[in-house]
Amino acid sequence: MMNYTFRPKGTCSRLMEYEIEDGIIKSLKVTGGCDGNLKGICSIVKGKTVDEVISAFKDIKCGMKPTSCPDQIAKGLMEFKAEH
Repeated sequence: MMNYTFRPKGTCSRLMEYEIEDGIIKSLKVTGGCDGNLKGICSIVKGKTVDEVISAFKDIKCGMKPTSCPDQIAKGLMEFKAEH
């Protein structure tokens, strides 16, 4: 199991902590942001592959912002893939 920490940019969330094993997300914890929405997102990604989540969340915007918490989750996972 690998633990990975990502600091998102351009969102209310401040920290994303992933547990990943064999390309499967075992857990995701997000600090900051919209608590209920992010708890739901963290529940949804559990058991999904890194690539599935990147594909589903990449380039989602939040209102007029150029990014969102889901987009930042995808960016963190892309960074993880690049490093591992």
